[in-house]
Amino acid sequence: MELLKKYLPRIDFNSYEDFLTNYKLDAPDNFNFGFDCVDAWAELEPDKKALVWCDDHGGDKTFTFGEMKTLSNQAVHFLKARGIGKGDPVLLILRRRWEYWILAVALHKLGAVLIPASLQLTAKDIEYRVAAAGVKMLVCVDDNFVLEQVEKSGVAAARVIVPGPGSREPQKREGWAAFNLEGCSSEFPRPAGADATKSEDLMLMYFTSGTTGMPKMVMHNHLHPLGHIVTAQYWQQVQENKLHMSVSDSGWAKFGWGKIYGQWLCGAVVFAYDMDKFVPKKLLQKLQDYKITTFCAPPTMYRFMLQENMESYDLSSIKHYENAGEPLNPEVFRRIYELTGVKMREGFGQSESTVLIATFKWLEPRPGSMGKPAPLYDIDLVDAEGSSCNPGEEGEIVIRGLDNPSGLFQGYYQDDEYNRRVFQNGMYLTGDVAYKDDDGYYWFVGRNDDVIKCSGYRIGPFEVESALIEHPAVVECAVTGAPDELRGQVVKATIVLAAGHEPSDTLTKELQKHVMKVTAPYKYPRIVEYVSELPKTVSGKIKRKELREKDSK
Repeated sequence: MELLKKYLPRIDFNSYEDFLTNYKLDAPDNFNFGFDCVDAWAELEPDKKALVWCDDHGGDKTFTFGEMKTLSNQAVHFLKARGIGKGDPVLLILRRRWEYWILAVALHKLGAVLIPASLQLTAKDIEYRVAAAGVKMLVCVDDNFVLEQVEKSGVAAARVIVPGPGSREPQKREGWAAFNLEGCSSEFPRPAGADATKSEDLMLMYFTSGTTGMPKMVMHNHLHPLGHIVTAQYWQQVQENKLHMSVSDSGWAKFGWGKIYGQWLCGAVVFAYDMDKFVPKKLLQKLQDYKITTFCAPPTMYRFMLQENMESYDLSSIKHYENAGEPLNPEVFRRIYELTGVKMREGFGQSESTVLIATFKWLEPRPGSMGKPAPLYDIDLVDAEGSSCNPGEEGEIVIRGLDNPSGLFQGYYQDDEYNRRVFQNGMYLTGDVAYKDDDGYYWFVGRNDDVIKCSGYRIGPFEVESALIEHPAVVECAVTGAPDELRGQVVKATIVLAAGHEPSDTLTKELQKHVMKVTAPYKYPRIVEYVSELPKTVSGKIKRKELREKDSK
């Protein structure tokens, strides 16, 4: 908590109302996460654990903040020797390799711009990102697919290769330099003058897909990590010197939410499992063996864990479960509570922000609700005319009064047209639709482009998905709008069945009747498709856009 006291006049609050009203952040004009968090902990407690890392090949490492300081300083010199300086964009494709944390901290110290990226990128994706952001260097894990895609892209940026699974030495490959800190100095004094970073300087860029066009570049400055104190301390409820795990690949914004910034500022230990792929049994075993204290994952992963006799694992060390990335189905909430006695807490936000709405520590969880707004953001729901919605009315989630709250993005890089679209009348328009109840709890409906418009009705996919998940035959599903000449759109459910169930017309009718009983009859899926798996991102988020595009062809 010593570090938090530097930035928060108050740490403890008596109630949600106290928290919302009195949470204040003292943000210095030269905050730099590398120096003011990592090196600050190294000075206070050099042997304090920062990272516990493992993989599927017997790899197991623990790093202290003292070691993180030394290794990140060496990485700074490695980068500088290859021409990287303040303001230079560097793209990292590193899975959950422990080198990611070292390089990220080094880039922050240097004032370079960190661009995390997914393992799924093709040559075309890489070419676009390098050109759009002016990337000077790519640092990639030793994975043949990744390396081949970079080479096919033909980009001229410098290339660095990091060891792959099993921590083997990286392969020698023409045009690639090995990431090797041997001989690099462990000293790097904080830069001064023109080389020093300021809080408003660009620190981090995420590529995020919009509803139209190519992926947008989300810009975050050096204050962004401080915004994640709310994420870690008051939603995830991380505990100092205890292990926190968020399940996310380093290429996604949820990694920044749960595996580095807020967690380290709060003194928690980040647990990183560099899994080759998501295997529920293996993840459950890691949670048991490493005695994780706080755990966050997308609802999809919880659903698959529940299919693997979750009750047979000793998860008593976990004091808090959270979910993010997608809305939490009430059925998943209920089953986790029955098995563990812990009520899950949902968090909502975007690549453009830190946590915006959550079931914070003072709030009683309501299954299916996102919770209530976070401090530092003036959050509202507005209708098509920009007027505030009454309880029960659906509206778009917006942030009013854009006085640069710590954590909110600075806009989309080199995209004035899209910036004008999302920043209007002193508001940031998130594109997400919700409603709030009489007690101020927010309930997710869907993305603007996810909401199904059928015969004059507006149908949110989440409510239909939650109804389907309650049926024992359904392990997961995605509800989308399918084109229909008569109704414009009809509700379609793409379903993965639980073990012991087979597709049939009888089952389809049974599921349709089930939805009509659980929610409004007009919301039932007129089309049901059974699949063995749903398309997902590396972090487990369902790609509904891909399903919609398939049906529109």
